[in-house]
Amino acid sequence: VFEIFSFCLILLSVRLVECGKHGNLDFVQYPAINCRKHSALLTDFGGKGDGKTSNTAAFRAAIAHLSKYAAHGGAQLIVPPGKWLTGSFNLTSHFTLYVHQEAVILASQDESEYPIIEPLPSYGRGRDAPGGRFISLISGTNLTDVVITGGNGTIDGQGASWWKKFRDNELKSTRPYLIEILYSNQLQISNLTLVNSPSWHVHPVYSRDVIIQGLTVLAPTDSPNTDGINPDSCTNVRIEDCYVVSGDDCIAVKSGWDQYGIKFGMPTQHLIIKRFTCISPDSAVIALGSEMSGGIQDVRAEDITAINSESGVRIKTASGRGAYVKDIYVRRMSMTTMKYAFWMTGAYGSHPDDGYDPKALPVISNINYEHMWAKNVTMAANLAGIHKDPFTGICISNVTIELAEKPKKVQWNCTDISGVSSRVNPRPCNLLPDKDLHVGCPFPSDRLPIESVPLKTCSGGKHHI
Repeated sequence: VFEIFSFCLILLSVRLVECGKHGNLDFVQYPAINCRKHSALLTDFGGKGDGKTSNTAAFRAAIAHLSKYAAHGGAQLIVPPGKWLTGSFNLTSHFTLYVHQEAVILASQDESEYPIIEPLPSYGRGRDAPGGRFISLISGTNLTDVVITGGNGTIDGQGASWWKKFRDNELKSTRPYLIEILYSNQLQISNLTLVNSPSWHVHPVYSRDVIIQGLTVLAPTDSPNTDGINPDSCTNVRIEDCYVVSGDDCIAVKSGWDQYGIKFGMPTQHLIIKRFTCISPDSAVIALGSEMSGGIQDVRAEDITAINSESGVRIKTASGRGAYVKDIYVRRMSMTTMKYAFWMTGAYGSHPDDGYDPKALPVISNINYEHMWAKNVTMAANLAGIHKDPFTGICISNVTIELAEKPKKVQWNCTDISGVSSRVNPRPCNLLPDKDLHVGCPFPSDRLPIESVPLKTCSGGKHHI
């Protein structure tokens, strides 16, 4: 399969370069990637892969041209080998952005290349600062059938200058993300290396039917807010076979912030995470929240590997968030060198402004963890609900935690929670009594519809524009 795929890429490059030499995209046949009928190279629109020349105009012109084929088999833009400096650009429907294995899209560090856009309605403001935010490097709104993929090509956010400005309080607007797609459906992001985003790397928001597969996401572990993958107010999401090294949460599941998220009212639901590996010394492997005011429900995670991370699964919420985090299922998770295996907090704090309602209490219920192994752990669990609003229905079963050389004296800190445990070592707190569950904690047996959606791959067919 790999040899056929490689041959497809080589033949594709030869035929399209030949097409470019003749300066005519019409009536030229080529093998298609990702099942698009029409295709073009970035160089056909004046792109220069020297790492110095701005390609913002070339990307925008190419996508504007290829958008004409949306109703006629769709189109793809191929980024060939080279280093392609660019500012922000928007994608279109029925479209594939394909980044060649030896190609690097370099994000411009010039603020003027990123227009200021309105804050997300479910947040009410930017996360870094009140008001608007810089548009993401790659973005799109109200799209259908979008694929961002490649032969493990690279998208480099060149975030260091943004991180410095953020730390020095020099930014008046929220930093751009690397990829953000809004109000869209049938989105696939796969087989890419994403590095050094100014802030979050991948942010699908207000979208449905999303597949994120085969991504490598890399950022320094001390870089600010460089979350890996953040599904936000999305339905039917599949995250598989990804590897993230991050300065913040590797996956952060979100759905809006306090009164703005409550009003917008769009949950993240029906999310499955499989075969995921994370390194994040100061944050979570999988975080639920803290912005969860539209609700989070039906999250399934299995075969997760955590290495040198602050916590395995962390629920982050607070009074004022409202909504719920419920029906969470995690199994077969291995953890090595962790501060916490389990962490829940109802006092996360941070609010967008003073307009939130402190009486808007979140509901945290039906949280299930089973078949987990951990070693070199400082503290087994810190589980703290909200006074008069306890976290309920917690189930932890078949968990073995080996402690670090200098562990915390108290291994299970539990307040304002309730649930059960079974075959857990070290022994949980009294609020999680041992019930000797013969079948363990529940995990759904049905398949989510998104699990049956195929990842679009090289078709090898010949087409022409």
